Amino acid sequence: MTAWAHSLIRISNYEVETLQKRLAEITGRKASAEMRLAVLDAEVEIERERARADTQASMLLGAYMAGWKARKGAAEGDLVALDAEEEGARDALTGAFEELKKFEHVAETTRLNAIIAAAKRETAAFDEMGLRRRAG
Repeated sequence: MTAWAHSLIRISNYEVETLQKRLAEITGRKASAEMRLAVLDAEVEIERERARADTQASMLLGAYMAGWKARKGAAEGDLVALDAEEEGARDALTGAFEELKKFEHVAETTRLNAIIAAAKRETAAFDEMGLRRRAG
């Protein structure tokens, strides 16, 4: 493999690895956001149960629900943003893989062409040697 092909493949591999790390980080943040939503849903159920059993808690439930809705809306907004970021990262990773495969294909084609050219030169040299022996 030529030096330029090796360099391009190495750079492409680095880009793929970087994008894989980025995607893993986004996936982790998305899992945290989903967990935060699940915790909010569990908390609201606890507060509703408490409001059923306690009249003072029942009076405060409206204020709690207003705050809960705001927190849930923010968490859902974060999740929507993370979904879009994840999709973009997956698209970028797919593109990087495609570029890597193109470079690998070009490098392999170049290597095979060099082997074919060397074989042709060798065959031509043997043919020339054969002609010289016949002539001489």
